[in-house]
Amino acid sequence: MKCFLPIVHLVVRRYRPSDKDAVLTLFCDGILEHINPSFYNAISNPANVGVTLFLSVAGYMLGGGSTVWALLSAGAWVGLVYYCCRDLYSSFVRERLRTDMQDIPGCYLSHPDNCFWVAETEVNGRVEILGMVGVVAKKVVGGRDREMCGELFRMIVSSKCRRTGLGSRMTQTVIDFCKERGFSKVILETSSIQTSAVALYKKLGFTHILSHTKTYSPEWMAFLSRVTILKMEKAI
Repeated sequence: MKCFLPIVHLVVRRYRPSDKDAVLTLFCDGILEHINPSFYNAISNPANVGVTLFLSVAGYMLGGGSTVWALLSAGAWVGLVYYCCRDLYSSFVRERLRTDMQDIPGCYLSHPDNCFWVAETEVNGRVEILGMVGVVAKKVVGGRDREMCGELFRMIVSSKCRRTGLGSRMTQTVIDFCKERGFSKVILETSSIQTSAVALYKKLGFTHILSHTKTYSPEWMAFLSRVTILKMEKAI
């Protein structure tokens, strides 16, 4: 859903402890919304389509020409693919709620080179958080002595406020923060399903440097979900 609030009414500020409940809700909603797109992408993959058709035919033949067995066989496979896609994102949410998202001040605000921001606006007299993003300073692997970069984390824009420029604004906030601290680049990871996010990052000058399938789910689940993790970076 597109936001009809002018972007100038949105204020980007540092996280406050009182934001926790709203931020956690936004985080969970923003990650879990990728389950269905991930499933549609996976089940339409030619290999998965082939398996679905094969199981359907096999079920029909082994069931003595029963369409019920054909549907059950194909349905079991489709259900497994959906389960893999769901677990891929829900396991990520569980892990993050157990770690950094449980202690945002400790993980993102206890060091001057780290930060966490939210974007808020007033709707019908009530303040609502519509975006969030964090950054953590890291030493550049294989870089010069004391060369640092900033890793962008937890970029979420509410479905109520898409295509307004908020994603660009939040990302630029991270880039500007890293520039002020003399970092050499900004790095991030996103999933291949998040095509809008990938397009946004490329528009802002990020380049795709590598892909992997390491997630909090078993490797076979990541394989069946057909999701890859993209690592991107921008020199600053």
